[in-house]
Amino acid sequence: MPLPARLSFLDLAFDPLDAAQAARAMADRAQRGERFAYVATPNVDHMVRLQQQPELCSLYADAWLNLCDSRILELFARASRLDLPCAPGADIVELLFREHIRAEDTVLFIGGSLGLADKLRADFGLNDMRWFNAPHGLRTNADARAACVDFIRSNPAAYIFLSVGSPQQEMIAREAREAGCTGVAICCGAALEFLSGETQRAPKWMRASRLEWLHRLGSEPGRLWRRYIVDGPRIFGIWRRWSADRGRSSANASAVAASSR
Repeated sequence: MPLPARLSFLDLAFDPLDAAQAARAMADRAQRGERFAYVATPNVDHMVRLQQQPELCSLYADAWLNLCDSRILELFARASRLDLPCAPGADIVELLFREHIRAEDTVLFIGGSLGLADKLRADFGLNDMRWFNAPHGLRTNADARAACVDFIRSNPAAYIFLSVGSPQQEMIAREAREAGCTGVAICCGAALEFLSGETQRAPKWMRASRLEWLHRLGSEPGRLWRRYIVDGPRIFGIWRRWSADRGRSSANASAVAASSR
């Protein structure tokens, strides 16, 4: 399927696809057996990190698809008069399993637990599911990431699910692309945990009300309090500064255009 032009928001280029469109594009590519490509799903946490560590921006710029995984970001984009639909990674993963992945497709899981992988194998009738117990220290240990890439290269698959947290999963994905692997990968965080029922996802009404973050905070306060209470609110300042810069750029462009008449 043809992809729409990328859209620039908060100094990152996004593909303006919803979850159903993204899942269909991934399935189309997977079925064609093309060279490795990966899907990144930045949310508020990612955007705050990128402001502090801009050297990570290339991980998203190099993704085949870079999708908005946040209804909060979608709301900020709307306030900026940009049509950037939310495409939650958890929704994309569920759509892939329920509507696109076939029993005969080879599916790789990098990260998570063997129990989780076995449950998904049984739930969705996967004939060729392969799981890799990703080593610790992926972000700082190139050898650990190389072990993941070697597994992907040695087990050619249509679909690869990277569930080792960010930015480790994006780093592995780009290194797999550079290594000449095959298949379509999605950097999906906890999406497989939600799909298997290992972790309870927010009810649909909370997701629709843009309150999924509150459910996650209430479910795992010890692990997530800093993300949602300390780091997350920084997105307001990031958006305000970006909006101001965008306004100045627009005004300067208008001035230049007027002076050339």
